[in-house]
Amino acid sequence: MVMKALPVEPASAPLAIGARIRAARQGRHMTMDQVAEATGLTKGFLSRVERDLTSPSVASLVTLCRVLSRPVGDLCSAPETQLTRIEDAPRISLGGQGIVERLITPRSETRVQVIRAEIEPHGRGESEPYSVDCDVDVMHVHSGTIHAVVGSEDFTLHAGDTLSFPGREPHTWDNPTDQPALVYWILAPAASR
Repeated sequence: MVMKALPVEPASAPLAIGARIRAARQGRHMTMDQVAEATGLTKGFLSRVERDLTSPSVASLVTLCRVLSRPVGDLCSAPETQLTRIEDAPRISLGGQGIVERLITPRSETRVQVIRAEIEPHGRGESEPYSVDCDVDVMHVHSGTIHAVVGSEDFTLHAGDTLSFPGREPHTWDNPTDQPALVYWILAPAASR
């Protein structure tokens, strides 16, 4: 029996890292002149690198990453992209009545969590105020009307309104109308499970 090697051709597309370098520079609020001065590379060379018109040497790339406080691997690896289709989003239950909640960000995502809540007429969250283990809790009303109580404050939110508050602040909410509501909850970082 003869074992054949699998003929894998190298990728023909060059690795485009210029936009990532530009984003890292802008994220550090640095001008091209500042990066040129800190790295010893010319502004013209940096401009060509950022537009993917030339590739930096390994030494130049390492220097750029050091100045921009980025691991070299971040610039060369594919971004982690995940798609969640609404029909595949897992149903969850955070309590309350008359609510269908779905987690629309991946379960593994820890930086942020987005929950889609379809709320029936007169549906509600917990009857007693509750809190969520996150720094920021954002409630965005896509459609319908929601009455929210955060701490000692009352709010009436209509379609398009967004309420942001500390997640650990006691709160509750309800749909006071005879119409359904659609609400998106954004929790950052993702609430502890």
